[in-house]
Amino acid sequence: MLSEPSEAARTLCVRLGLDSPPLRLNEALTHPSWANEHQDDQGMDNQRLEFLGDSVLGLCVSEMLMAAFDGVDEGGLTVMRASLVNAQALARAAKRLDVASALRLGRGAEAAGERNRPNVLADAMEAVIGAVYLDGGMAAARRVSRHVVGDDFDQLVARGGIQRDAKSRLQERLQAEGLDTPTYEVVGEDGPAHARVFHVEATLPDAAGGTSFAGEGRSKKIAEQAAASAALQSLDDRDDGSRG
Repeated sequence: MLSEPSEAARTLCVRLGLDSPPLRLNEALTHPSWANEHQDDQGMDNQRLEFLGDSVLGLCVSEMLMAAFDGVDEGGLTVMRASLVNAQALARAAKRLDVASALRLGRGAEAAGERNRPNVLADAMEAVIGAVYLDGGMAAARRVSRHVVGDDFDQLVARGGIQRDAKSRLQERLQAEGLDTPTYEVVGEDGPAHARVFHVEATLPDAAGGTSFAGEGRSKKIAEQAAASAALQSLDDRDDGSRG
């Protein structure tokens, strides 16, 4: 018999606009470490649902972008989708929705602080979408996907889309100041084989402070974009501070 969702899991469903918890909600919120420790509890981890949810969310967001940006070509739509469907964006959404409190983790992972790791939160967020899709089909998945990416999507529409990717903007900004381009280095990778998470550091030239900024994503390119975005935010904050 399937165990009942926790109070935190039920609260998450309310935040996502669901009338009732999906049948596989517990599975979606189960970290591999918990499943390994509770194999007698029909304990499957959320990796299969995360695999499905990644595709479902990508389709739902693609539909949203097609409707909102009628004149944008495939390349532009792809860039915008990547800005909405990536580990960092999903982790932000998971934090906003407090997915962490509903996660089921093993003791070791809990002690290691896995509950709030961005890739753990992103995986759980996608797994929940996968569970919603299996329970309620595309209509339910579309509604939940809108809850997940809604804030970032609304900002994207308000800006009129993405003008340039983060790496290009960072390079142009540094070149405009007469500085060398940043360097990017893969400093690690983790996650299962079907959903590797790459960790990249973008390092600014010495004349710009020589600081390194971290980014992560499902591919090296996405991780580099995330690191470049963090560097740009730091430069913006610096400039705002000097003007103040």
